Amino acid sequence: MKILVETSARHIHLSRSDFEVLFGLGAGLVVQKELSQPGEFVSTARLEVVGPKNKFAKVAVLGPLRAQTQVEVSLTDSINLGLSVPVRDSGNLEGTPGCVLVGPNGKLEIPHGVIIAKRHIHMDPDSAKAHNLSDGQTVRVAVQTEHRSLTFENVIVRVSKNFAPAMHIDTDEANAAGIVAGPTYGEVLI
Repeated sequence: MKILVETSARHIHLSRSDFEVLFGLGAGLVVQKELSQPGEFVSTARLEVVGPKNKFAKVAVLGPLRAQTQVEVSLTDSINLGLSVPVRDSGNLEGTPGCVLVGPNGKLEIPHGVIIAKRHIHMDPDSAKAHNLSDGQTVRVAVQTEHRSLTFENVIVRVSKNFAPAMHIDTDEANAAGIVAGPTYGEVLI
């Protein structure tokens, strides 16, 4: 099975209450660009992410708002920030480090929520069934590029009626595979 491989740069998901602290009461997210996953988008909102050692300016806030705030970075980003960040499934924030978020209306220290997102495949139920895949299954994905082809191990399959088929990796992983601009596809190996 071929799957679209998308690179996910550092970004932030915010809860409603944290969003209002950073952007003001009554503020809302404005869509800048739709993403491949239905209903998800890059907003025009940007924040500064501050760690013990360094900070990143203009980090994109993705929408829609979520139940809890989560900051997703790469391993290289975590080293630059001075944080020891675990690889986790999205939403699994227990025992993760926090950081300071600075917005146009204020700043907020989050006690936890910084993760390196585990590489994963989004899949709708019909596509999963057609390819004999199930939610929580671990697969490998081979990516062929001009100079740095590699096979990603331990890729988790996430199945939901709200998903469209695509694999998400971070910038470190994309760079390791030599993935550049333009659509890239991988071969799912069971």
